[in-house]
Amino acid sequence: MKLGGVGLEGEDKEQFNQMRMRLAELSTKFGNNVLDSTKAYSYTIEDASLVEGVPASAKAMWAQAHIASLEGDKPDLDPEKGPWRLTLDMPSYIAVMSHLPNRSIREKVYKAYLTRASDQSSNPELELLEILSLKQKMAKLLGFENYAEQSLSSKVAPSVKAVEELSELILEKALPTAERELAELTALSKEQGGEDYADLEKLEPWDTTFWSERLKEQKFDLTDEELRPYFALPNVLEGMFGLVTRLFNIEVRAADGEAEVWHPDVRFFNVYDVDTDEHLASFYLDPYSRPENKRGGAWMDVCVGKSEAVNRQLPVAYLTCNGSPPVGDDTPSLMTFREVTTLFHEFGHGLQHMLTKATIGDVAGINGIEWDAVELPSQFMENWCYDKATVYGIAKHYETGEPLPEEMFEKLVQQKTFNAGMMACRQLYFGQMDMELFSTFDPEKESIFEVQRRVASKYVPYAMPLDEDRFLCSFGHIFAGGYSAGYYSYKWSEVMSADAFGAFEDAGLENEEEIRKVGMSFRDTVLSMGGGVPPMQVFEKFRGRAPTPDALLRHNGLE
Repeated sequence: MKLGGVGLEGEDKEQFNQMRMRLAELSTKFGNNVLDSTKAYSYTIEDASLVEGVPASAKAMWAQAHIASLEGDKPDLDPEKGPWRLTLDMPSYIAVMSHLPNRSIREKVYKAYLTRASDQSSNPELELLEILSLKQKMAKLLGFENYAEQSLSSKVAPSVKAVEELSELILEKALPTAERELAELTALSKEQGGEDYADLEKLEPWDTTFWSERLKEQKFDLTDEELRPYFALPNVLEGMFGLVTRLFNIEVRAADGEAEVWHPDVRFFNVYDVDTDEHLASFYLDPYSRPENKRGGAWMDVCVGKSEAVNRQLPVAYLTCNGSPPVGDDTPSLMTFREVTTLFHEFGHGLQHMLTKATIGDVAGINGIEWDAVELPSQFMENWCYDKATVYGIAKHYETGEPLPEEMFEKLVQQKTFNAGMMACRQLYFGQMDMELFSTFDPEKESIFEVQRRVASKYVPYAMPLDEDRFLCSFGHIFAGGYSAGYYSYKWSEVMSADAFGAFEDAGLENEEEIRKVGMSFRDTVLSMGGGVPPMQVFEKFRGRAPTPDALLRHNGLE
């Protein structure tokens, strides 16, 4: 309550409340600017030769986007003839970066994405500076040195220094690996990319994802397009629900029609205890991208929280993703593996909200849980996407029902550590940039974009931001979300989640009896105790000790 200004009086209290209202206004404006900018951009391709070699699902998505943009009578969908409309909506953007052979178009789309919202006002940096300034002033009114100190006062990490020390520990392992990974991509581009790449010292940022996909295909002989038919959303849901029955002794049942929904794509489910058939919770699932009226990303949110005080016994969650929508009337949503892991991630958040046993609203479910521990159950669930029994519970060909071939599963597991160095460095870069902006940043000495470049030079020196990079203008996590001086939480939670999954590995992933015991222990601690018990105590109650980064480094191949 102290962080909400309850202890302030007089002029300080009035000033704090005014700043809080202004901050809410700026945060809303920030989010709207990003959404408007994302919606406003498109690039239409009419020449079929420019999409040669692009997966059929991507061409269908882009062709459907073009048809959706037309007014009046709409032509029939023809993914092979187009036109194809590229947008900054995440499924479309990732497909462009991953599969479009034309470098100049990739460059245009990349730069449009990295400059989103930077033209929504005459000087967007001033609005970001105002957000930073307001948070710093409010922190000082509350007695903190800076906003980062305030943020960490309600988190597991004890100090900014502790966050930096963990980041540097991981960086020591990740950076040499990342540099080798980029060198390998560059060598492949020179070997196979023709004269466009012959004289490059290293790849441009709009090239990296494209050649990562080519190297992944070469190394593992496995593409997203080959995997998609095995990850139809209905099958993935069935298998994911089967997993939580196996681990946590709960059953998820479809309850479409029992609750009003805001779009025909949205579904409604109830959650029951297997032994007692008690109705424990419910959730909405909004699975698909709708760029015309839905912001990007994926999230879990509270619809109804458990609270004894107001007699609310059934928690209800919103689970929102931006996955690939169905194309045509007869084909279900065929998911990329990244979309599968995202769904598992958000469901993990939902489970912590829905399976809570805490009855005081302020600490029930995800409420009151320190921000750097709240990602534990979500990241924990992602690990099961590489578990053989789980994968064979979700991966069935949508037309034939055939299971995922064994060799595809083995390659999928091998892919887990592919480019792990670059991915780790990128997360560390975002986390430390965020922490510096909310702790030591002085606008009299450098601009926020100079901070970005300085931090990048340490954590991603092989991929420095372009001069025109304005990523911070769309970095909603820290300017419009709850991750201000908290983006590091993803890595901090990942240490805990990897170690938690290690308990299941120690028990033996094929030992169903032991897995059920460990699963019920996880349900009775991490998923049920809420925010009333410090996360380290909850973790130690489950694991029997404090977390270590060993499992994370092992899972990422960075030992």
